[in-house]
Amino acid sequence: MKIPAGVDSGNRIQLSGQGEVGPGGGPAGDLYVEIEIKEHEFLLREGDNLHLQIDIPMTKAALGSKENIQTLDGEIELNIKPGTQSNDVIPIKGKGMTRLRGGGRGDLFVHINVEIPTKMSKPEEELLREFSRIRGEETRAGTMRKNN
Repeated sequence: MKIPAGVDSGNRIQLSGQGEVGPGGGPAGDLYVEIEIKEHEFLLREGDNLHLQIDIPMTKAALGSKENIQTLDGEIELNIKPGTQSNDVIPIKGKGMTRLRGGGRGDLFVHINVEIPTKMSKPEEELLREFSRIRGEETRAGTMRKNN
């Protein structure tokens, strides 16, 4: 049996004439196979689109970097722009699921989680304090805003 690309949980495939033999030796009926998709290890499916979360250190988020990520088609290089924030989403067109009975593919959305160190060595802490001082942030208060 060939499973078409793009099927999702709840889809059914009809196999004509492959069911039980009919009453009194009549022709075989149809067999219906209901699809149930197993969850992927790190990709989350939403229709034809896929979602992936990656964790990057704050230094790479601030300075920018290139990260290798896995897609359904293999590994690709993702460009992380300087100044990337936690919860930023980077869309990658055409790297999602194949559309069932249609053309093309959905998109892959890469969700960024910026990791902030919880423990630092004395030299790391001193460098970060110097960076804060250069930016004039050591005395600046936090900014309150409405969360949308």
